[in-house]
Amino acid sequence: MKYLLLSLLISISVFAQDINKLDENGKKNGLWKGFYEGSKRPRYEGTFEHGKEIGTFKFYDDTKAGIVIATREFNAKDNSCYTIFYNQNKNKVSEGKVVNKRFEGEWKYYHEDLTSIMTLELYVNGKLNGIRKVFYKSGEIAEETTYRDGIKNGAYKSYAENGVVLEESIYKNGEYEGQAIYRNVDNQIGAQGLFKNGKKVGIWKMLVKGKLKDVNMNFQNNNFKKPFMPKQSDVKVEVKAEVKIPQDNIEEKMGRKMGK
Repeated sequence: MKYLLLSLLISISVFAQDINKLDENGKKNGLWKGFYEGSKRPRYEGTFEHGKEIGTFKFYDDTKAGIVIATREFNAKDNSCYTIFYNQNKNKVSEGKVVNKRFEGEWKYYHEDLTSIMTLELYVNGKLNGIRKVFYKSGEIAEETTYRDGIKNGAYKSYAENGVVLEESIYKNGEYEGQAIYRNVDNQIGAQGLFKNGKKVGIWKMLVKGKLKDVNMNFQNNNFKKPFMPKQSDVKVEVKAEVKIPQDNIEEKMGRKMGK
């Protein structure tokens, strides 16, 4: 029994020496495993090559089950890693490429516990660029927003699930600018007019008691209310804060529990 216990201790000691090692320059080298401070449960594991991550890293939640909540696959050619986040039910939450700790290229976000895409985003150097699309669970388009350098710039459209365009407008530097049209689900115009520097100006056509009437918004700005839009409860336009990992600290945050 003593020999068996001694053998086990030696095996554990040898195994411990094979992980979390540094090279002669003090850089991480070989297999590394991180642990949660309180529970001492596994937080991540992956391989370093003289301080540089290689291959696939796995990140676990702080539970006895040790569910994988994220993976990062490193590409030595372009210094990028393909990242996938999961919830506690082992379903994908989001996925995309990270370069130098910044989001890059196309990122996909999924409806909760479904394989259907909720949001498609395009990034350049960590900032939204191009058309951001949001979808209903049915797959029908719900929103299209144009971004440039992380700011709304260009055409915006929102849709009812039956395909009717509920809103057509234009953004400039994050504010409404130019012509805008609002409709109800029956494709009836509820309001139409011009924005300048984020404010309604000039004559707007407003639906009043079933008829379009001219309203001078130069005098009515404070009283204007955006027309009622149909409920889109199954469309999550913004991803939960815990899902979108801060890009300036992505490696540290990766170990935190997600999907609550």
